[in-house]
Amino acid sequence: MGKKAVLLVNLGSPDSTSIKDVKTYLKEFLSDDRVFDLPKPLQQLILRCFILPSRPKKSAHAYQQIWQPEGSPLISISQNLQQKLSKELDLPIYLAMRYGNPSLSETLTKIAQDGCTDLHLIPLYPHYAMSSYETVVARVFEVLRQNQLDLTVSVLQPFFEEPAYIEALFQSAKPFLDEGFDHLLFSYHGIPLRHLRKADSSKTHCTIVPDCCSTCSPAQATCYKAQTTRTTKAFIQLAQIPPEKYSISYQSRLAGEQWLMPYTDHELIRLGKKGIRLLVITPAFVSDCLETLEEIAIAGQQSFLDSGGKSFKHIPCLNENPDWIQFLKSKITDYANQEKLTALSSTTS
Repeated sequence: MGKKAVLLVNLGSPDSTSIKDVKTYLKEFLSDDRVFDLPKPLQQLILRCFILPSRPKKSAHAYQQIWQPEGSPLISISQNLQQKLSKELDLPIYLAMRYGNPSLSETLTKIAQDGCTDLHLIPLYPHYAMSSYETVVARVFEVLRQNQLDLTVSVLQPFFEEPAYIEALFQSAKPFLDEGFDHLLFSYHGIPLRHLRKADSSKTHCTIVPDCCSTCSPAQATCYKAQTTRTTKAFIQLAQIPPEKYSISYQSRLAGEQWLMPYTDHELIRLGKKGIRLLVITPAFVSDCLETLEEIAIAGQQSFLDSGGKSFKHIPCLNENPDWIQFLKSKITDYANQEKLTALSSTTS
């Protein structure tokens, strides 16, 4: 048995709110073939001619709305999570970002230099999507090949409906639920519909079978929409929320094609017109970031209130919630114990 380690991987963030740093980040993010999955020449043409000349300035302003003295909220939250897990576990816990810094290349090289040979990879995404979970796993193995790093890697599978994860979500939301509300909106990150179809290896289920997300199929192992539906179902069953008091929507889309619907920005206006008290929870994100703090808690709240909404509250992501930390701790402990059982089995056989 070699020396074991754990690697947490989150999305990432620009190094600062400067237009230059935001442009660098967006270029790396949107050059990912699992995010902006067009033929490379067309992808780069659109990116360089239409997106990068104008988008960084707008995005930089958005980041300025949420930036903290210590920097990016997503980075600082992830670092705090890493530190808290390190204090509770007797093996090294590393942190990297899929885009930006600390980079996967630098972090994996350091893990190997530290003498680790067995790595447990934890993509910090509850649900499977090619533009989030899949790209992390693929990039890790790509870096290992490119840098010729000798690491044996196991990967934590998506945990979208595991009871301990749902319990952590519920406990983090409970103080807000207890205050009273008229409607709870589950806002998940959006993806293009074609991503669902590409992730369906059978090519016979997603968006083809009627009510495909509720019809059992092996395709759901990699179906983002089905998994977000199951997260929602598990949560509302635990919280005992009646059907008329919740709904699902999807945010953060690019123009030009159909993404998962209904769209969150449209739903906030529709619900606002009802003059209700609204709670919004964002379970696709485990750390508060631009998409939750600016898009939902700032711009989304304003849109809802301007439309006539009575009150709006965003339930923070799991962040450093104790139940979330215990969930990750249990997964890492399972990994470490499995290795011990394997070693014991080999010595007694």
